[in-house]
Amino acid sequence: MADAAKKSVKGPKHTMCRRVGYCLWGKPNCPTNSRTKKDKEGKEITTEGRAYPAGQHGPTKRRGKLSTYGSLLQAKQILRTYYDLGERQLRFLYEKSRQGSGVTGDKLLANLEMRLMTAVYKAGLAPTIFAARQIVSHRHVLVDGKIVDRGGYRLKAGQVISIDAEKSPIIAEIAKNIDAPVPAYFEKVAGECKATVLHEPLPEEIQNGVEITKVIEFYAR
Repeated sequence: MADAAKKSVKGPKHTMCRRVGYCLWGKPNCPTNSRTKKDKEGKEITTEGRAYPAGQHGPTKRRGKLSTYGSLLQAKQILRTYYDLGERQLRFLYEKSRQGSGVTGDKLLANLEMRLMTAVYKAGLAPTIFAARQIVSHRHVLVDGKIVDRGGYRLKAGQVISIDAEKSPIIAEIAKNIDAPVPAYFEKVAGECKATVLHEPLPEEIQNGVEITKVIEFYAR
């Protein structure tokens, strides 16, 4: 049996969102957001968002001030959840980012953003990071015209990621209809379900809501 630490984040997808009180990915369907739906009589009602921890005492539980360690741990857990990584995967990327010259935090962010499954999501070829993992592992994604089924494959500037509309028509149609902002380091051609890596991401271009310095401090303890 594979070591659980190697696996990505399992269970309900928005548990961490509820814990911190906001959606990590900015998705409107997150339980932390209020929703408008129809009741049995067809009338529209607005439900309150569940921006509190799960469990019986979640709604009434006060958010206490985190200790220094708690703050560092939470930042690391948010990063793990945001990129759908296992603990060993994230630690491996941290150790890799420590090597050579340059700022460790900046290199870690770049390594995370250039993972194939992250790029598929960020470039607008999948609606969520979880969907991106699935379509990569199910061999729907091509890199420079060749199938790559490893979510952790490290992309380089100039490479092209795409979905073959003939072999994966449903996946391609979903990708065509995704209308989400694409980071400056990707160029998406929506009609062709294709995106090009323009350059290595700069720290100021990466939007993930994580204090990367806290993550580095956590691992450097």
